[in-house]
Amino acid sequence: MRLKAIIFSVLCFIVFFSFSQDKNSPLKIGVIGLTHSHVGWVFDSNNKGNIEIIGIVEPNLDLAKRYSKAFNFSLGLVYNSMDQMLENINPEAVASFGTTYEHLEVVTKAAPKGIHVMVEKPMAVSVDHANKMQELANKHNIHLITNYETTWYPTTHKAFELIRNENAIGDLRKIMLHYGHKGPKKIGINDEFLEWLTDPVLNGGGADFDFGCYGANILTWIMDGKKPKSVTAITKQLQAENNPEVNDESIIILEYDSLVAVIQASWNWPIARKDMEIYGLKGAIYADNRNDLRIRISEGYDEFSESTMKLEEMPAPYNDPFLFLTVLVRDEIKLKNYDLNSLENNLVVVEILDAARTSAKEKKTVFLD
Repeated sequence: MRLKAIIFSVLCFIVFFSFSQDKNSPLKIGVIGLTHSHVGWVFDSNNKGNIEIIGIVEPNLDLAKRYSKAFNFSLGLVYNSMDQMLENINPEAVASFGTTYEHLEVVTKAAPKGIHVMVEKPMAVSVDHANKMQELANKHNIHLITNYETTWYPTTHKAFELIRNENAIGDLRKIMLHYGHKGPKKIGINDEFLEWLTDPVLNGGGADFDFGCYGANILTWIMDGKKPKSVTAITKQLQAENNPEVNDESIIILEYDSLVAVIQASWNWPIARKDMEIYGLKGAIYADNRNDLRIRISEGYDEFSESTMKLEEMPAPYNDPFLFLTVLVRDEIKLKNYDLNSLENNLVVVEILDAARTSAKEKKTVFLD
């Protein structure tokens, strides 16, 4: 009996130790595609030991070699297709860094195997794709999250706290959101990224999809998932020589019950920007960039008092998408409803972008259900 008890205790220790090791070990990641230049983010996280990349899908061997040299990984990790990779390894999650159009295919192949998925913004090129992705994620009980740079901005979260928890500027009336840069070709992105970013099918649109998604994502979070009543958009092509097939300038107006929001998504800003202005009955919040935030409180007609904040980076895991993905997959945190990364939020984002595309094309306001 004593020998059995000892054996049982040893087995329990081994199971507990293995479980602990697994919970504390880096998340095993598969990287799907290297054509999105944001992919450097996942290699930086891998080299810090935050995650472990165990496979990479990239049929363009020359591109894979360039990244292998830049980030010091073995070409033995590289597979020609997702099917080939999944025959050989079993990642806990995959991160997609290919075209937006390919996001549906990634979820279609990963979800049935119980593999969690993170895609770069926006989630999908259309409502049809987004709905199919949702069905697969729900059916196979996986996390499907969308990564935005602005999710990790301290100013994004501070603005939300000032609005929702402190009522710092009173009831909201107007939000102006500005995103973009000089344009993909002007800022010198790599050819592989440029090829699909300026393709209306593979990207879903132009500047409207590339940068309009940021504003739609944050608005949906602030509005606790409430959809706008209507979407009205205009788009222009101001750099035909650089973006011959897509728009590079867009203005999207969203009408809510007691709020109007304007998203200005552009590849024509002389200086790159990701910022927002939030106006309430008592004052305004200016999230000027990642770390700088101002609050103005009205005093009379045009006078105001102003306070400024220089914000520290968010604490882990809320400062890095891959640390966040790890604790999410390991069930150490739960996503709140309509959180910035959440599937629910990004379904609304795609619906807004889809409506904006229709509005601009048909020159009419689109009303959402």
